Amino acid sequence: MAKRDPASNLAMRVHSLAAAADLAEGRVDDVAVAEARRVTQQADARLAFAGGDTVIALAGATGSGKSSLFNAISGTRLAETGLRRPTTSRSMAAYWGTELPNKLLDWLDVPRRHVVRGDDSAFNGLLLMDLPDHDSTELTHRAEVDRLVRLVDMFVWVVDPQKYADAALHNNYLKPLADHADVMLVVLNQADRLTPDQLRTTMRDLRRLLDSEGLSATPCVAASALTGMGVEALRKTIAASVRDKQVAAQRLTADVVGAGRRLRATLGDGRVPEQVPDARVRQLSDSLAVAAGVDMVQEAVLKATRHRGSIATGWPVIAWLGRFRPDPLRLLHLDRGGSGRGRSRRALEPEPVTVQRTSLPSAGGVQMARVDSALRDVAGAASQGLPDSWARAVRETTTSRRGDLPDRLDRAVATTDLGMDQGLGWWRAVSVVQWIIFVVALVGGLWLLADVVLAYLQLPTIPRVAVGRLPLPTVLLLGGVAAGVLVGLVARVGVELGARSRAARAERVLTRSVARVADELVVGPVNLELKRFTTARDEVTKAIG
Repeated sequence: MAKRDPASNLAMRVHSLAAAADLAEGRVDDVAVAEARRVTQQADARLAFAGGDTVIALAGATGSGKSSLFNAISGTRLAETGLRRPTTSRSMAAYWGTELPNKLLDWLDVPRRHVVRGDDSAFNGLLLMDLPDHDSTELTHRAEVDRLVRLVDMFVWVVDPQKYADAALHNNYLKPLADHADVMLVVLNQADRLTPDQLRTTMRDLRRLLDSEGLSATPCVAASALTGMGVEALRKTIAASVRDKQVAAQRLTADVVGAGRRLRATLGDGRVPEQVPDARVRQLSDSLAVAAGVDMVQEAVLKATRHRGSIATGWPVIAWLGRFRPDPLRLLHLDRGGSGRGRSRRALEPEPVTVQRTSLPSAGGVQMARVDSALRDVAGAASQGLPDSWARAVRETTTSRRGDLPDRLDRAVATTDLGMDQGLGWWRAVSVVQWIIFVVALVGGLWLLADVVLAYLQLPTIPRVAVGRLPLPTVLLLGGVAAGVLVGLVARVGVELGARSRAARAERVLTRSVARVADELVVGPVNLELKRFTTARDEVTKAIG
């Protein structure tokens, strides 16, 4: 196992693990998320007490001589040995310094506390703990060991020649703590009971056993609390850890890495799309456009432009009759009505859409079935490679606003500017020309009518004015009618081209409006869910390092 940088990026690792846990909550295994939260909270709490103190715990089985070894290392007789061991389920701590770190001890919940004063400055800042026997028949003893194993900076596991391969120790503690190999030490106590050959064989076997369990970075030493064999070397190892001031960071880093790996396992290794594929977005938008009646509105724009263009550019008498035909857009409530002087001034110009609802028919079963199919396709494409729980969250996100779609689509259509008031300048010009022509024809007609009336009354007629062989009033009347019809026919070609262009534009702007609804209610939330997954995976990768 490569040597980790214990302190320089620990805060970043903790932050990344906390962020990953927040992002993954409710979307992956709750146990992995809860463990990540526990580790980050524990790391934050331990870092708050970091200072220069190092917490090292001696743990071992009944009869391993752990308490005797504690006394030998500390040079005290604080630890209870022999038959007195089982009398308490609480740990005992000895601290080298001038004043007990009570806040740290309170966090560790260790009531039995002692200050060790002496000349051994190498141990200054050491908090050495003697734990209950991990194989005790008292459940409270084992619970105390299990609790503190999660909190201390470094473990010294004390074994004896008879039970060094004890399954309870290896299966319950050493194997699960393989990520913490850098901050563990295994001591074969009572080595004085073995011959030199037996000791070498036992140490080789213990080393092989630890290596097979992923603990190749964990030192293994022989000692005897009774004779003092190996005690001084053990003291130097502990003193080096205290002097290095990195044990706490190494322990916390190992915790973070272990929790990060468990959380990372729940996220899987599959390749996940960064966003909903464009093809699925287009499919959804097309389905929503059909459900929203975009084709119907496009057709209404085409017919409304023809209708309004014929009124604006046609022969005024004929155009006046055209006003009695219904306007297709207003039938759909897609254009403002108007009355009075304000409306009369803009009689030839349809006003922009400002209503909030239309009278378009609701989408039928076929259209909504197509929408549902598109939603399923979006969910399927977006959830590829995701773990099942996160894929389920994506599917739920895809359909969570399905009930809002009809109303939002109707509002989108109703509030889209269809551009019906754009490009109407030439209509006004043609209308002015048509009215001039109409007045000319009207003058000619009234002139002829006046001649008929005057002749009938046997009164002097208006002096005859001719254009060539034709009387001027006849020329004015017939020429005006012919010119009005001709101008109307030519203008109709322009109106038709404009109607087709405006219908195409309406289709584009409505499609964009529908696409915005799709993005807001479906695509955007799904993309956020995918980004959340990607970010969670990135953060947990940073935590692992």
